[in-house]
Amino acid sequence: MRVPFYDIKAQYDELQAPLDRVVHEVISSGHYSLGPHHNAIEREIADLHGCKHGIALNSGTDALRIMMDAAGIGPGDEVITTAFTFVASAETIVQTGARPVFVDIDPVTYCIDPAKIEAAITPRTKAIMPIHLFGQLADVERITEVANRHELIVIEDAAQALGCTHNGTPAGNFGIAAGFSFYVTKNLGAAGDAGMITTNDDDIAEKCRSMRIHGMGRERYYYDHLGYTSRMDEIQAAVLRVKLTKLSEWNERRARLAAIYLETLTDAGVQLPTTMPGNNNTWHQFSIRHERRGELQAFLKQQGVDSMIYYPVPLHFHEPYARFGAGEGSLSETVRASREILNLPIHPHLSEEQVRFTAQSVREFCGSVEYQAARS
Repeated sequence: MRVPFYDIKAQYDELQAPLDRVVHEVISSGHYSLGPHHNAIEREIADLHGCKHGIALNSGTDALRIMMDAAGIGPGDEVITTAFTFVASAETIVQTGARPVFVDIDPVTYCIDPAKIEAAITPRTKAIMPIHLFGQLADVERITEVANRHELIVIEDAAQALGCTHNGTPAGNFGIAAGFSFYVTKNLGAAGDAGMITTNDDDIAEKCRSMRIHGMGRERYYYDHLGYTSRMDEIQAAVLRVKLTKLSEWNERRARLAAIYLETLTDAGVQLPTTMPGNNNTWHQFSIRHERRGELQAFLKQQGVDSMIYYPVPLHFHEPYARFGAGEGSLSETVRASREILNLPIHPHLSEEQVRFTAQSVREFCGSVEYQAARS
């Protein structure tokens, strides 16, 4: 059976008529930037997350960079985060001139371990950047408690956390600002790149809006800040608005598929994902762990099942970021997760039959491995 990891075209097939209509509407209008759809998606995402402001941008990466600039993070500062993430998290810190300080992850949630943060704080520490990974929030209560005690800024990397909450409070309300990604593979994906900042801080919002258009203020061709070219295209905003109407339904589908995985893979010989108390889980990924990850992935491929590894090499092992880590032997949980984690298909256009087949294939591999181990 063929089980694709993504099926972006299936999203289009489900929404073909409204997507075609709205794209044609934008193209025929001649209004391609900062138009009505752009303004509307800002309001809709801000409302979804209970935030005062939404600032639409051309990528989640720019969201991280611009909100750090707006928060005054720059040369000489340190930002505490993790090395178990997509590169944009650390990349944007370095681009500001600040230094990422990597601490280890919780081996269950894969998010930053709050117990490790305090030891990493120095007089140069300016901010903590928790990365809400795989569809649930990091331990925001403990993180914000540490940040408040040391008077540090919290910047939320919420690229994978649209719709995520802790005790009913959505991402974007635990720090000075949060950055979201609408890359095509996200739970809510554009037809390309797009991103957004949410914040409840009026000053941060004003600076971010200015910085996304070259630092321009309210008056055209007058500049208040150093800035970027980072407007969200009107077509992307329009596409996101159509897909946003399906987000709740799609996340419910993901949850049903995750429940099948959890039920079928119980006692299968793999470590299953755990949702932290108080969190909801939007199941952006379904991540399992096995010591023989490479063999398991190869076996699944033979069965026609796609899988992905997020993330195969911790950031502090990559040449551009090696100077920010402590080398081999440091961040032991990060390293171990990178060697064992495997992400199974979990998108809303999978059938239950495909998920059961995937889970049974995992069980078949693990049973074979146990049999071989018993014989030896």
